[in-house]
Amino acid sequence: MLHKIVTAPMNLVIKVGEKVKEEVDKELYDLPTIQQKLIQLQMMYELEEIPEDVYKVKEEELLNRYEIAKQKEIEQWEELTKKKE
Repeated sequence: MLHKIVTAPMNLVIKVGEKVKEEVDKELYDLPTIQQKLIQLQMMYELEEIPEDVYKVKEEELLNRYEIAKQKEIEQWEELTKKKE
């Protein structure tokens, strides 16, 4: 009983941390979100709202995130197909 009282707050912190990480990963590696941000970035550059150097840095960051997101998606599909076999 005492063990549960002591570990319950720690377990709650762990669960909250896992949920936060999940939400951050969703935001950082959500393919439609990244695609939309790339489109917005392109529009801002074409409308001369941002300089070319800023555009290139942000574009590279978004493309890196896109690549990671695609890799995660492939890994998830591989896991699903392995479970079905």
